[in-house]
Amino acid sequence: MSPSSKKRDTLLARPVRTTLLMAALVGGFYLLREHWNHIIGSWVYLLLLACPLMHLFHGHGGHGHGSRSDAQKR
Repeated sequence: MSPSSKKRDTLLARPVRTTLLMAALVGGFYLLREHWNHIIGSWVYLLLLACPLMHLFHGHGGHGHGSRSDAQKR
C-alpha cells in the first residue's frame, strides 16, 4: 500500500465515522422520544445502573498512583 492510498483511506474513514455517529444520535433521539414514558418510570434504576458503568469505563487514570510521599518511596 502506498502512502497516498493510506492517506486516502484515513480521509474516507472520517466522513464514514461521522455519518455513523450522526445516524446513531438521530436513532437514539427517536428511540428515546418514543419510549419516554417508560424511561421516566424507571429513571432511578437507570441512575443506579449508570454508577457501575461509569466506574467500569472511566479510564482508571486518575487514581493518584504516582503521588506517594518521599517517606513511602524510601
